[in-house]
Amino acid sequence: MNFNLNSEQQLLQDSVRRFVDRDYGFDARTALVKARTTSSALHWQTFADNGWLAAALPESCGGLGGSLIDTVLIAQQLGRALVIEPYLGCAVLAAQTLWAAGTPAQREHWLPALAEGSRKFALAYSEAQSRGFPEPVALMAVATPEGYSLSGCKTLVLGGADAHAFIVSARASDADGITLAVVDADAPGLARRMLPLHDGSFAAELTFDAVQVSRDAVLGEPGSGLAALQHGLAHASAALGAELVGGMEKAIEITAEYLKVRQQFGVPIGSFQALQHRLADMAAEMELARSMLYALLASLENDDAPARQRAVSQAKAVIGRAARFVCAQAIQLHGGIGMTEEYQVGHYFKRAVVADALFGSSDAHDAACAAQLQNAYRDCRG
Repeated sequence: MNFNLNSEQQLLQDSVRRFVDRDYGFDARTALVKARTTSSALHWQTFADNGWLAAALPESCGGLGGSLIDTVLIAQQLGRALVIEPYLGCAVLAAQTLWAAGTPAQREHWLPALAEGSRKFALAYSEAQSRGFPEPVALMAVATPEGYSLSGCKTLVLGGADAHAFIVSARASDADGITLAVVDADAPGLARRMLPLHDGSFAAELTFDAVQVSRDAVLGEPGSGLAALQHGLAHASAALGAELVGGMEKAIEITAEYLKVRQQFGVPIGSFQALQHRLADMAAEMELARSMLYALLASLENDDAPARQRAVSQAKAVIGRAARFVCAQAIQLHGGIGMTEEYQVGHYFKRAVVADALFGSSDAHDAACAAQLQNAYRDCRG
């Protein structure tokens, strides 16, 4: 796999960096968070106008025909600024799941609106007992003459606070496996509650009370949704990993600059060897996380399904722990000021904590990876 950026990818990365440097400074972000804004309409339109929402979607669906690499480049730069707009939930997780699950006609019907920013889709798959994984699913879809009646709850729906429609996973009464269906946000019987997250962003909790969906709203064939969910979650895990790498980069930059200007005993504290060693440890962990992200990208491009799932779990665990370590060390090196709401560096740790809970925690993915390896070992022994 070639990790050198071509000219188009370099231009994409530079355009996102210019946006966050010019329009998404810490003060601007703080104002959005204090206003309890779920998403800036102006910023979201900027995402659409620059093609960031369409970067990894095929041209037949209104996209630019890019790849996961483009998604990762965008997410990494957005992570540097702790962007609260639901790029991860709507433009990656929901978009990729819809593309993987839908028929060609369904893709061409729904994805262009998502790519141009006029409609937001959110994936409602997580339940209390699933811990961020696509299974198990308790929400039931009871077959009716017109389609299905959905009853149950979904939680931690990324981008769901202001989404126009939801892609919902359910257990259909007339099919084995997981069924995915598109449900409008204003459908009768659907209740939405906003969930403020620790990092200043928002998710949603959804309650379905006999919500009616037509057969046309079912993505693909009933019972065939697991592979699409795994595809969407793999892309979202890579984007989240890239976002955390970007956040670690910025946290280290802020800390290194602080060590140059903060003085103790008449000299900059950055001259103390012990603090230099701690900063070096932070940089080493960040590079380990970056390498794990590269390994995930290579696996998603080249490996079979079991190997891809194992790579997702490995990357989610390693990058999540690295981000918490790096951002916690950044706070420590800043001393008391690092704990204040008014100072930037502590917010990177908050994002790392929230990120670890998304799509399954580091510990949960360690356990999933170990279980998969044990099963493979038993199969080899016959």
